[in-house]
Amino acid sequence: MPETEATTAGQGQSTPAGYAHPEVLVETDWVAEHLNDPNVRIIEADEDVLLYETGHIPGAVKLDWHVDVQDPVTRDFVNREGFERLMRRWGIRNDTTVVLYGDRNNWYACYSFWLFTMYGHKHLKIMNGGRQKWEAEGRPLTKEVPHYEPSEYQAPEPDESIRAFREDVLATLHQSGYGLVDVRSPQEYTGELIHMVNYPQEGAQRGGHIPGAKNIPWSMAANPDGTFKSAEELRKLYGEQGITPDKDVITYCRIGERSAHTWFVLTQLLGYPRVRNYDGSWTEWGNMVRAPIEKP
Repeated sequence: MPETEATTAGQGQSTPAGYAHPEVLVETDWVAEHLNDPNVRIIEADEDVLLYETGHIPGAVKLDWHVDVQDPVTRDFVNREGFERLMRRWGIRNDTTVVLYGDRNNWYACYSFWLFTMYGHKHLKIMNGGRQKWEAEGRPLTKEVPHYEPSEYQAPEPDESIRAFREDVLATLHQSGYGLVDVRSPQEYTGELIHMVNYPQEGAQRGGHIPGAKNIPWSMAANPDGTFKSAEELRKLYGEQGITPDKDVITYCRIGERSAHTWFVLTQLLGYPRVRNYDGSWTEWGNMVRAPIEKP
């Protein structure tokens, strides 16, 4: 399926107008119509890694973030070769249209979108509303795990221009023209909540936030049904906090997954030109020697 067809079909649904790149969103109707399209691969990426086994969109493969894209030794993502192996295993070619969806307002789906973008995959889409909307509409789920013939896939070296590291964040503390977005809950931002129940991998010794960061929780970008808010609403949400397109923006949370959702909103839906996701986030910053923090 050519990219133009996917774009037209996706825009033909109820996605609100005004997004900078409306082609990155497709509606549930579009996905239902392309379940058997050999040029489309659907990937479920959930925060709840056991959810896929309870039922998933027919033909969808499972991306387990704890296993599939993590370096087994260092705290990092798989390298180029590892990413290529993953794509080949799922029968994904360089020209395959990949549709990502998941639970929790698509937060891990957007995290995957960010990672796949870093590895240069060009044809990426998010199913607007994610798993929540698909289920609410009574659409089919299956427990059958699909099997695809291995493909040929070639990935470039990762483009880390969309990724921030601690040195980049430290540099922003002494410069103007930057915008730091802490997408965590207000309780995490103030330091009231330090330890996350059921998330031992996200622990930190100190609570608070990076100096100068604005607190705009990631979930504020979504409607109750899991779909994204309109471009007008999103521009107001970030603009009122001084996070504007003229700035170099860095987003962060605890491990980079919620902040990747905000990265998606800012870059893909609003068209901000310079946004990076700091995936080290608070588990690095809150444990780092001499890293400055702020509390109310």
